[in-house]
Amino acid sequence: MEARSRLAILCSHLNPAGPYPTTRDTILSASDCSSASTGDEKVESSSLQKNCVFCKIIRGESPCLKLYEDDMCLCILDTNPLSNGHSLIIPKLHYPTLEETPPSVVAAMCSKVPLISNAIVKATGSDSFNLLVNNGAAAGQVIFHTHIHIIPRKEHDCLWASESLRRRTMKLDKEAYQLASRVRQQLCSLPEEQLVQPS
Repeated sequence: MEARSRLAILCSHLNPAGPYPTTRDTILSASDCSSASTGDEKVESSSLQKNCVFCKIIRGESPCLKLYEDDMCLCILDTNPLSNGHSLIIPKLHYPTLEETPPSVVAAMCSKVPLISNAIVKATGSDSFNLLVNNGAAAGQVIFHTHIHIIPRKEHDCLWASESLRRRTMKLDKEAYQLASRVRQQLCSLPEEQLVQPS
């Protein structure tokens, strides 16, 4: 049963039900901040998203340097980059955090990472890249509209102070087992509809 459940989750991410969230997913605070991909027509957003910088970009009210766009997401250059080519993949609907973003939208965003990151790495002459999501204020999220950072890297660029920190080997002790158990309990307590998306 557990293996089937994991397979169903994986399949839902690889083959989402459709290009837009399902009725169940729209309960998760989606705004109508995206255009319906029909010319210059703009959809009004609620007052909660009027000041969201990404919603303004999606509506065409704020400038940006677009790298990629489709009906689900947009990739732009970050205006405060950590490295040359630092880019953001943002969904065209407003979801404040990753846990409020439907799996089908996350899958659409993530499916573009290989294509876009490869182009960015080649265009910047980088060796590699970091893929980063700051989810929540304590994690450094500043703009509360889900987004994925693609940060091009070059060898010895010393971008992250944490890269100089020594990692500690995890002890497989009682504390580690209790942590793993608590995480599994949290996953088991989720309603099945959150774990398995209908096909």
